[in-house]
Amino acid sequence: MTTGAKFQNIAYAPHFPLGGFNPLQSQTLTDVSERLGASRQQVALAWLLPRSPSMVLIPGTSSVAHLRENIAAADLVLPADAIAELDAIGR
Repeated sequence: MTTGAKFQNIAYAPHFPLGGFNPLQSQTLTDVSERLGASRQQVALAWLLPRSPSMVLIPGTSSVAHLRENIAAADLVLPADAIAELDAIGR
């Protein structure tokens, strides 16, 4: 999926967007999160959110602190180089 694609206003809710019970394993994700001073989960959510105006993310949480971390991901702005690195993970 590319950020420039047309989405026809169809809502999309990715199931287990961060890997569910098997969290995403990627050195690139780790490197980007360390560089930005954010958690891997925050970076992954911040990367997914702008991919479509119709995307609805429902990350799981087990504590209020984790919920706050997830919410903070909405304010995390990823620089273009970080987005390019993350986009390359699935290639």
